[in-house]
Parts: sequence; structure tokens; C-alpha cells
Amino acid sequence: MPGPIQSIERAAAVLRLLARGSGPLGVGEIATALDLAKPTAHGILRTLLGVGFVDQDALTGKYLLGPAIGELGTDRLDVNELRSRAIHRADALASRSGESVRIAVAREDGITVIHHVFRPDNSVQALAVGEVLPAHATALGKVLLAYDAAAEVVALQGFTRRTITDRGELDRAVAEVRRRGWAEEVEEHRSGEAGIAAPIRARGGLVVAAIGITGPVDRLCDNRLQVRSAAVEQVRAAAAAVHRDLTAAR
Repeated sequence: MPGPIQSIERAAAVLRLLARGSGPLGVGEIATALDLAKPTAHGILRTLLGVGFVDQDALTGKYLLGPAIGELGTDRLDVNELRSRAIHRADALASRSGESVRIAVAREDGITVIHHVFRPDNSVQALAVGEVLPAHATALGKVLLAYDAAAEVVALQGFTRRTITDRGELDRAVAEVRRRGWAEEVEEHRSGEAGIAAPIRARGGLVVAAIGITGPVDRLCDNRLQVRSAAVEQVRAAAAAVHRDLTAAR
């Protein structure tokens, strides 16, 4: 049997992204969200435009769903399936990093934790499943702001003196997440706590969740408050492993 056709998977991811968004998206925004080269994204969009699956705004040049596709809805990966595919990778990340691991998704009520693995040190900890996180003050939230059109920030509430409360600064931070492919928080949500997160992608490159670790600043950061590169690579490797499991499962 022939294998899956990558170009069709990517076109489907583009349609899902447009269906989930709050308005038209430019070719650069689509390319970044799906981790595609800009010419590749442009070629897919021109093809979808030609068959009526997308429309292009005459004034802005941005793209939106076209009349031929109808209403696609929010076609999200089932949370239970995501959790079942990610559970072993999350356990392994907690074991390797020595920190707690959370997986979060963007929902209407905010960035919501759907899976939580405790720190493997037998300390007293509270289960965070169902907790709604501030998108602008957490690494998990920043990842979803960068890649998931359903994620948004209504108010930039301050939690510590390091919380980002300026919209322009947040935009720059989110752009940096897209550039390097991971996010960090250093005492932005809770004093003394740091976090690192990376996007979980499904088929076609669509980001469906974020996975990350949180722990004391002195364990995750150096004396200049820079997150340790080894911890970053552990998180990114776990996200890539979940991606492989998701794509193999479908």
C-alpha cells in the first residue's frame, strides 16, 4: 500500500488552521504556524484558492476559508487520544528532568492542563489537571499563543515583578518563541519557579498542544537566570517523540 501524501496532509492542516482562527491569516503567519517554508505555504494556498477551498481578501491579501469548503468547525484532536499517546513520553520526561510535566491545550476558557506528571521526588504535590493557566505568564501558554489561533490573552495580569504586562513586549516574546521553537518562563507566574515548553504537532504540522516542565529557578536556570540548554533539549525531544507517536497512530 502506498504511504500518506505529505502535500495533502499539509493542505488539510492549512484548512484546519483557517477554520480555528479568528480572522484571515497571511501566508507568513500560516507558514510559521505550520512550520512550513513560505514558498511551500504559498503554493498550497494558491492551489486551495483555485478550487475554492480558501478565499483571499482583496485588500489585505490574507486568506480565509472559501465557499467550497463550507464550515469546517474546530476539528481538534481528541484530548483523551492525545493524553493516551503522550503519557509515556511525559513520564519519561519527568524521570529524566526530575521536574513536574504538564501538557496543555487552548480552550475557550483559556490554556487548560490536560495531563500532569508529578516530580519524581515523593514530595507533596497537587494535581494540576483542569487548571487554567495565564497564557502570557507561562511557557505552555506562550507556546500556544505562538502557534494556536484559538489561544488569546484578554488582560495582561501581573503575577510577579517579572510578568509581561506590556502588549508589545508580549508580541516580541511570542515572535521569539516562533523563531526558536520553544518557550520559557522565569518567575513570571510564580516567584521562584521557572518553566520550559515546546509545541506538540499532529499530522501536517498543526500544533495541538504544548508540553513542558516546571521547577525551581535554581535547578532550571543558571546564575544569570538563563534556562539550561540541557533542559530545553529534553523538553523538545519529548515534544518530538509525542509528534512521532501521533503521526504513527493515524
